Formats: sequence, structure tokens, C-alpha cells
Amino acid sequence: MKVRVGREVLAEAVGWVARGLPSRPSVPILAGMVVEAADGQVTLSGFDYESSGQVSVPAEVADEGRVLVSGRLLSDICRSMPRDSVDLSGEAARVQVSSGSARFVLHTLPLDEYPALPEMPAVSGVVDGDVFAHAVAQVVSAAGRDDTLPVFTGIRLELRGSAISLLATDRYRLALRTFPWEPADAGVEANVLVPAKLLLNVAKAMSGHDLTLALGSTRTGDGLIGFEGGGRRATSRLIDGEFPKVRGLIPAANAITSTITVETAALIEVVKRVALVAERSSPVRVTFADGTATLDAGNGEEAQASESVEVTLTGEPVVAGFNAGYLLDGLTSLGAPIAHFAFTQPTKPANLTGLHSPDDAPTSDSAYILMPMRLPT
Repeated sequence: MKVRVGREVLAEAVGWVARGLPSRPSVPILAGMVVEAADGQVTLSGFDYESSGQVSVPAEVADEGRVLVSGRLLSDICRSMPRDSVDLSGEAARVQVSSGSARFVLHTLPLDEYPALPEMPAVSGVVDGDVFAHAVAQVVSAAGRDDTLPVFTGIRLELRGSAISLLATDRYRLALRTFPWEPADAGVEANVLVPAKLLLNVAKAMSGHDLTLALGSTRTGDGLIGFEGGGRRATSRLIDGEFPKVRGLIPAANAITSTITVETAALIEVVKRVALVAERSSPVRVTFADGTATLDAGNGEEAQASESVEVTLTGEPVVAGFNAGYLLDGLTSLGAPIAHFAFTQPTKPANLTGLHSPDDAPTSDSAYILMPMRLPT
């Protein structure tokens, strides 16, 4: 193999595949990355039996070849190279990576022991990559991070005809986003649970391109989903388990007793400052009354903070307690200049949505449900 690739292009592509490799693989060879040079391009692939990633980038190929090397080490080397191009050359036993006067020699791994990447399932439809990336960014913060509860570490994809809904929850908050796509079958109906980390990685990498979604079998233990766009391809096993029935937590429009609109950026800054003295297990008290939202945190034994911001309140005044981090996550994910809160009762979940102007009405295609915390008496 002998090939030359642009440094930035190669570093970004290798880094994307390397992010999907296991840090502590069950089998050492799964830490490897396949590098294949052919037909004027270099293709990089990784697979750990659960998820796979593959990307192709243009290259000057003098000699074709295919090798397996340590993925994370190759990623670190490519990022550190001093020149605008990187040369890869070698044979079965070793590969040289060079740029300018920098030279690295990597020993290869046994390619014949590496598992074959899964085939992409049949195409289910196409979605705008930017729309998909924005939707995933809005819901991913609500997904759980506790691997002992795998169902909560996933994002549920609900396919209903020409609409896709994404839902995520960690039991303390819920995020929902619905957006259009072009299904191959107009009557498609499916519910699947995809690892949130993989979905975020795919969404970021494939934004700016039409994204092909391919859904294979959804049977327990046998489900596979694939994504392809912008010269990249990714697959993942679906998460087994029953996602909780959370849509009932979204307040019905006829049950809303109080609504509040506030400038998103202004409220974010207030929450950040007040949260400096908020203990992790203690709520930030938010009082919506008399045209202001007053946030209080801390206790008399240590430090306290209080600050207010102007709001527009419709309905009854509200006093509620929220986890500062969860509130910040919700506000940051809105991507809109106006934050809209809807309450049925202070002790019931609040619905946070984004508006482009204070005169807009909230829609049902997005929601960020915050579970309130008990306030000290």
C-alpha cells in the first residue's frame, strides 16, 4: 500500500471512526481500524460487534492495499502531523505513517481475524441531515448515562408515515422532537431504540447531507439500523427492552393553567450564576410572579444566591423547584430566542419549548418535560 492523503481530511475521518471503537475491547483485535486504499480513495472502517463506522476520503493511491492497525493510535498520530499531507505506506507486517520529517511505524494486526462489517439493511427513507442533527441535539441531553439501565441510554425513533419522532428520558426529564422525512414506504410504522451516543455521533458527522436511514429487523436481539450520508456509513444494534410510556407526561393543552415566556439567553445566564451555589441534590427555587422569574439557591449555612429576570406570565403565579443542570440542558437545547414554560400545577411536570417570537404559539412537534423537585419548607 502506498497512498497520500490531506492531513485535515484524514485526521477528521480517522478520528470519527476511532470515536466508535471500544476503549476496553472484549477482544483486542476490535481496537483495530481497517485502512484500505483503492480506486482513488482511502476507506477507514471499525466494528465492535455492536456498532460499525466507515468513511471514504479522496486520496492519491500509488499502490492499493488493505491493513489493520490500532485505531486510536492512528488517530492521535494523524492529528499531530506537521504538514498538509500524510503518506501511508507498508505491507502486511508494518505500516509507515509520515509527514515532512515525522515518521511513525505501526505494527499491523491480523486482518484475517477481524470481523466483517454488517451489511446495510434495506433503505427505509431519506431525511435532511441538518434537520436530523438539530432534532438529535434537542433530545440527546435527556437520555440517561447509566449503562446499568440500557433502555434509558437510548433514543426512541418512532416512524409514522412521513414523520419521525425522537424521544429520550432518564426518568427525571423527557425530550421529544418530531420532524418530516421521505419514507420509502408511505405507510411505514416502526418503533426502535438506538444508542444515544451513536445517534449523536452520526447526526454531527452527516449534517449538511441527505441522510439515508435503513432499518432492518426489529426483533428482540436481532435489530439493526443503518445510516449513510456524506461518504460515511454507520450501523448499530438496537437496544433491547421496553421504552417507558412517557407521552402521557406531556401536559394537555386544555390542562395548562399558567404559561411563561422569557428570553432564552437571559434566563440561561441567570441560571448559570445562581447554580454556582446550588448543591447537586438541592433544587433551584423559581418563582414566576409579577412579571419576573426569581431564582433562589443555596442555604443559610453556606452560600446563597438570588436573581430575577423579566418574563411574561399568563395565568396563576407559579413557584417550582428544578434541578439546575436539567433546566440548563433544556434551555440550551431549544435553539430558539424565546423559552416558553407551560404548567398545570407547580408539583406536576412542566413543558419547556422554544419560540421564535413571544407572539408565536407553541407547537406539538417538540417538548422538554422537567420533573419538579420538592422544595424545602
